Amino acid sequence: MILITGASSGLGAALASLYAKENEALTLTGRHAERLQTVANALTPFSNKTIAAITADLASESSLEALFDGLTQAPKTVIHCAGSGYFGAIETQGASDIQSLLNNNVTSTILLVRELVKRYKDQAVTVVVVMSTAALAAKAGESTYCAAKWAVRGFIESVRLELKQSPMKLIAVYPGGMDTGFWPNSGKALDTSSFMSADEAAGMLKQALVATEHGYIADITIQRG
Repeated sequence: MILITGASSGLGAALASLYAKENEALTLTGRHAERLQTVANALTPFSNKTIAAITADLASESSLEALFDGLTQAPKTVIHCAGSGYFGAIETQGASDIQSLLNNNVTSTILLVRELVKRYKDQAVTVVVVMSTAALAAKAGESTYCAAKWAVRGFIESVRLELKQSPMKLIAVYPGGMDTGFWPNSGKALDTSSFMSADEAAGMLKQALVATEHGYIADITIQRG
């Protein structure tokens, strides 16, 4: 079973579509119940396997525990796409918006990975954490967003060291700009016509996640052309 977070839209929904068409059992999660169920319902005709939709707030410990307690089997792959953006000159950013950004990107990732390690550390589970190229380079007008993504990158690289003797794998993904619903809600006005579509990014990521018996790609950067 593949668990995909942030599956109600964007890259998460696009990945869910690709895997459903390959008859993979899926559990989709996100914060928006109606949108999540719409995605799951649309994919059901393409698959003979179960496609479950479970609403969860990944920044809530109790919500995360309920999510994993509700799974009927351990996931073989977890693809963490959930997150949000918030941009602007630093002096214009509100404290509550900054805190929301940190909860949606940093706290949610830390709590998710912590729960996965607690439950599946001794199993061959592949955990894919989707960040952004903002985790690799500073960007004006994206100071707190970069701070959040740099924090996630540092966290993932540190947990990797803790899991050195574990069969669990952590894969870091750094996609460039995608033309999704992320931008209209970010507060940053951009012409995204030259950006990758979520379907394009999902196809490249899915291909890069194919592993062999003795190797896998640990860090994936997907640049827009």
